[in-house]
Amino acid sequence: MSVIGDPKSPTVSIAGLPLNPVGFGAFVLLILVSIPFFLAGFIELAVNWATPEYSHGPLIPVISLYLFLREMRRVPQVGYEPDAKRWQGLLVLLLGLVIAGFGNLVLIPDIVAYAFIIWVMGVVLVIFGWERGKTHWAPVLHLIFMLPLPQFMYWQLSIFLQGISSQIGVWFVELAQIPVFLDGNIIDLGIYKLQVAEACSGLRYLFPILSFSYLFSILYRGPMWHKAVLLLSAAPITVLMNSFRIGMIGILVNYYGIEQAEGFLHFFEGWVIFLSCVGILFLMAICLQRLTPNPLPLGDAIDLDTSGFGPILARALAMVPSVALILAIGMSGTMSLLWLNAPSPQHIVPDRTPFMLFPREIDGRYASFESLSPSVAAVLDADDYVSANYSREREMPINFFIAYYENQTEGGGIHSPEVCLPVGGWEMFSLAPYEMSFPDTVYGTFEVNRAVIQKGLSKQLVYYWFEQRGRRMTNDFAAKFTVVYDSWTRGRLDGALVRFVTPIADEDGGEAAAEARLQVFMAEALKKLPRYVPE
Repeated sequence: MSVIGDPKSPTVSIAGLPLNPVGFGAFVLLILVSIPFFLAGFIELAVNWATPEYSHGPLIPVISLYLFLREMRRVPQVGYEPDAKRWQGLLVLLLGLVIAGFGNLVLIPDIVAYAFIIWVMGVVLVIFGWERGKTHWAPVLHLIFMLPLPQFMYWQLSIFLQGISSQIGVWFVELAQIPVFLDGNIIDLGIYKLQVAEACSGLRYLFPILSFSYLFSILYRGPMWHKAVLLLSAAPITVLMNSFRIGMIGILVNYYGIEQAEGFLHFFEGWVIFLSCVGILFLMAICLQRLTPNPLPLGDAIDLDTSGFGPILARALAMVPSVALILAIGMSGTMSLLWLNAPSPQHIVPDRTPFMLFPREIDGRYASFESLSPSVAAVLDADDYVSANYSREREMPINFFIAYYENQTEGGGIHSPEVCLPVGGWEMFSLAPYEMSFPDTVYGTFEVNRAVIQKGLSKQLVYYWFEQRGRRMTNDFAAKFTVVYDSWTRGRLDGALVRFVTPIADEDGGEAAAEARLQVFMAEALKKLPRYVPE
């Protein structure tokens, strides 16, 4: 915390500064009065920190405190400036409160957690003043590594990394002269098939390694371009080493059996890769030092000195309150008080019929209902879903799938087929918006995503869209933003993904026949849909 000592304070001192319990008490009060307002964000952080991808989260505030204490060694013990500009800090703090308030109102705790970082920077600027406070941006910025990614970004990144890791992993297997075939994210070794699941995407290594490389670049003593290289190398190093891990698992499974991909060995291989990434960063630091005219030993090139942290922490007890600090307490306390006494935001869950009662017959076609595998269902994380193949004699089947969510701001959220289909080995041959009209239904005329997907010699026609509380949307990002808007204006967070799929076969009339077949079926199916996915 800022060290501000007043020469007129009592003679009792600590760390060479006059003791001022009122100032420290004001700072503690600021923290306490803000907790109720940010509580939803803290709970969301705790939930995410319990997952493997974000299990490093609790260490991030500790590391940020370490970076802060390092910087405080360069700050003079005295230097209370009553005229220091602190109004900028109040503005930043207010911005954090406004964003957190919005997150609370729309029931999206991630936004509250993100706003907390802005609020923390505001507190730093209020206590130190603008000129000194802005120099402490690095420890505050480091706090972003404790935050979960928005779900739609997480899945986009996860699926992308699964694909990259699968391809490079297969390349490592091929280097060992082992016949292998990649089908989406399935590594086919002949006797065994390995699925590069979401857990193998490398995100659980990427997030902590990014945090470590950020810390490493700050502690490194060298030119700025060296620091940039160390920071920017973290992601490709992590992806490459995770791919190497996948390749090694494939090689071991090929020679020693499927048990090599399970249990302790899998867990151990993960830790080996994580520590290997850290070791590569250290090796890069040594190599970069060799490029300098006067290279330093690694022990000197990385500043790990922790001396003097005790007295630096004790300086907080000499903090002198400012008018800006009192205003910050008032602003944060007022927002918490208003939030505690405000009526809870209304979350409306509309009445609907569960999919278990969805018609078994539509347009003369009879359904064969499917249950998703436990792993797929866990990733989908839908509150309700239906997956059925509707077919009749001498005609190609039609797959009908809907995933319904009561709250799209929590859990897995809607996953776009554009992201998920390549995981199963299907390639997007074409994808474009396509206008459809069903005047006999409540849907009328609307746009869908029309895709032709291909896997080997097989082709399929796909129609899909995001059903969002009376809106039909083709863009998943836009669908996410409308959830925020409708949460604010209507108190509704529900929505669904709707998808129709049918094969394309040349002997059956090709793409035109598939188009006609699908549209005839949709005209009847959409008449029944509002009972299950409310407008």
